[in-house]
Amino acid sequence: MDINNKARIHWACRRGMRELDISIMPFFEYEYDTLSDTDKQLFVRLLECDDPDLFNWLMNHGAPADAELLRMVRLIQQRNQERGPVAM
Repeated sequence: MDINNKARIHWACRRGMRELDISIMPFFEYEYDTLSDTDKQLFVRLLECDDPDLFNWLMNHGAPADAELLRMVRLIQQRNQERGPVAM
């Protein structure tokens, strides 16, 4: 997926699981444009993972074996925590 095709990435962020939508959508909306191209590629790669894995990782019920994906998961968690709750 092209890191500059924000409409497609936005669509990929919509997971259909409320917990994932609450974690991923605000991060995309508020943080994506500030990421480096490398981190944008990593974010897109994270979106290609299965929902159960994303859920477990983002809810701290496990961690990806890939160190780069783990870094992105932690970045999402950190930025969302700093920003505070977002009403959806």
